[in-house]
Amino acid sequence: MYKDRLIHLRDFLREQGLDGVVVSKPENLQYFSGFTGDDSMLVIGMNTAQLVTDFRYVEQAADEAPDFQIKRQEKGLLKRVAEIINEDGLSKVGFEGSSLCFDWHRRIAGHLRDVDFSRSVGLDSLRQIKSAEELACIRRAMRIGDEAFDYILTYIRPGISENDVAAALENFMRQKGSQRPSFATIVASGKRGSLPHGTATEKLINVGEFVTMDYGAVYKGYHSDMTRTICVGAADEKQRLVYGTVLKAQQLGVSLVRSGASGKDVDREVRRQIDAAGYGRYFGHGLGHSVGLEIHEEPRLSPSSTCEALVAGMLVTVEPGIYIPDWGGVRIEDTVVVTDDGCEVLTRSPKELIELGA
Repeated sequence: MYKDRLIHLRDFLREQGLDGVVVSKPENLQYFSGFTGDDSMLVIGMNTAQLVTDFRYVEQAADEAPDFQIKRQEKGLLKRVAEIINEDGLSKVGFEGSSLCFDWHRRIAGHLRDVDFSRSVGLDSLRQIKSAEELACIRRAMRIGDEAFDYILTYIRPGISENDVAAALENFMRQKGSQRPSFATIVASGKRGSLPHGTATEKLINVGEFVTMDYGAVYKGYHSDMTRTICVGAADEKQRLVYGTVLKAQQLGVSLVRSGASGKDVDREVRRQIDAAGYGRYFGHGLGHSVGLEIHEEPRLSPSSTCEALVAGMLVTVEPGIYIPDWGGVRIEDTVVVTDDGCEVLTRSPKELIELGA
């Protein structure tokens, strides 16, 4: 698996006119080598692949990254990286400008001899199409999230706090095999539902309120992401209307995801439907994003998406929402895998309006 990724990376370097690259972003370091520690970098040439780390990780690196030479550093990571570039005779070396800070780049460059170290390259695009192994990890993380939703429906009741719900979700997922939450768990109830990223607070949940929960698990480094909105008690007429509008928009979005569709077009059609229902001004974020070793990856479904055509094997979330100030909000989110003739929905939790205790 990692040998294939190195082949792909080297093809990319040739296209860029480079004979080497320094990989510093943790997610890309894991993607190309398998190593999951920190304070380390990769130096990859056309015929060499070296992992630079320190005493704490030498044994772990040898176990996780067998395709790499492990280079131990004792007098500074940046200086050792530069030494390896010089030793390998690399002449045009790229770096991850979105990850390697200016000062660190300058310090590495200061130790180089006759090396062009001026090219920033973006390696994240090489991770957009997921392998079978990656999909297996994401499916496992999604199953943990689905099981957590089933559990939390038995836990939520009037009088408990949003923090209680977030802690219960995270603890359950950890017990089921999650390494950590994918991100700060969002639990937004009542009027706080108008906050798209309303992380949990001490607010108590009351009868008649919507509760939006956006959360995910991490399995072997791979993230899941899902959102469900439920009602505690019976929903009123407006709640049913808003929920139904979001549900129809979300279902439309899922139906539009397929190989060849553009990120802008999928977003536009869903946004058009919400606007036609009279709620367009209350849907202010993009329709979705990919997930993987990071919780937000390319491609994206949004008005500014750069994805001209989805490709089978890509993942995207489909998560429209309506957020009305001083009233509340609704979001429904699935993660899907793009296929040649549509998509496979990985999120299995029900989407119909749930009214707890009604």
